[in-house]
Amino acid sequence: MDVDNGSRRVFNRLGRHSSSSSSSSSAAAPSSMDAPPKVCYHWRAGRCYKHPCPYLHSELPQMNENGATAKRSHGFQDGRNVSGYQTFARRKQNNPNFNSSNPPQMASKWGRGFKAPQKIQDKCCHFWMEGKCAYGDKCKYQHQWFVGDSFSMLTQLAGHEKGINAIAFPMGSDKLYSGSKDETVRVWDCQTGQCVGVVNMGGDIGCIISEGPWIFVGAPNFVKAWNAQTNADLSLSGPVGQVYALVVGNDMLFAGIQDGNILAWRFNAATNSFEPAASLNGHSLSVVSLVVGANRLYSGAMDKTVRVWDLDTLQCVQVLSEHKDVVMSVLCWDQFLISCSLDRTVKVWAATDSGNLEVTYTHNEEQGLLALCGMHDGETKPILACSCNDNVVRLYDLPSFNERGKIFSKEEIRAIQVGPGGLFFTGDGAGDLKVWKWS
Repeated sequence: MDVDNGSRRVFNRLGRHSSSSSSSSSAAAPSSMDAPPKVCYHWRAGRCYKHPCPYLHSELPQMNENGATAKRSHGFQDGRNVSGYQTFARRKQNNPNFNSSNPPQMASKWGRGFKAPQKIQDKCCHFWMEGKCAYGDKCKYQHQWFVGDSFSMLTQLAGHEKGINAIAFPMGSDKLYSGSKDETVRVWDCQTGQCVGVVNMGGDIGCIISEGPWIFVGAPNFVKAWNAQTNADLSLSGPVGQVYALVVGNDMLFAGIQDGNILAWRFNAATNSFEPAASLNGHSLSVVSLVVGANRLYSGAMDKTVRVWDLDTLQCVQVLSEHKDVVMSVLCWDQFLISCSLDRTVKVWAATDSGNLEVTYTHNEEQGLLALCGMHDGETKPILACSCNDNVVRLYDLPSFNERGKIFSKEEIRAIQVGPGGLFFTGDGAGDLKVWKWS
């Protein structure tokens, strides 16, 4: 397969470190009038039910060494796909993931916002989507593919005959890759918008990622690896069933498989091949999402759990079981792990005193969630895109979860990918690949 060179992809491992002060979680009232005020630990977690509560339901200002209020910045440093986002910055001595005892001050901001959350109620006309709305301009529903004033749709790339499951945009390349249930990978020229290559894989495409010059494609019972510099074409055997997720970490390629296993390969430069390195066993059902951050591999699966794996030992160090249905997507943002599920929730995880991850905020949707993607808007503010099974992608500011806009589609959107210069891409169940841009 002839593709242009892709430069080395940057996967954020540890990002910056924060040094937020630990807060008390004691249930006792302050011992004296002179004691400094304490912030309610349960309020920070969004679950204080005491009225009145003896502790503060607001944050104390954080002062720097000059006496000024300290400020923090948040965001995805590499808005390319879930495996490339800003990863956790907290390390703890007994858990290499974190370095501070309690969730950071920002945890109390989740879902609270700096203004009343704005819900965008507009709906798209389904008859207009099919090209047969008789009401025209008098229709009470939207006759456009999105609602929001900070982004716009640039174009639609037509060609796939079935649903799009995966999109990849290699760093430094001018080619976009999309994989579909029509069993093909299409290569698009980003300058012309034309399809310049079609590769038949002989099975549904479950995922596509890029790492340096390599393009990896997950298909039933194997992973295809193409090298854009040498034109090497390799097939990695070992998977049993569909390959749903791929990610690179600690110089290994990991694949989430239909049988519940996670397989790992390591590249051997001497033989120019990928050699089996390990099989991570623990999930009882298909692994559908993977992300790497802070020397950890996080896996979301159909068994309703997220597992946390140490990349050095390849051992599972924690199982997160708070979701009530399939965990469809996981990603890392700032000091947090974010997961979504068909149980209609987005959960935000942060470290506790023990060093383990616990839910610090739960965002509820009216529909099941299919995919998460993090990106920056035109003003570099962090945005979380949440695809739901009502064929709508909802865009939220982080950490407030104020709604910024909606993207409508004929069928559910399974693939969201970020590109350079404020671009991002969506692929839906009808085979439509759309290109968007932040203003």
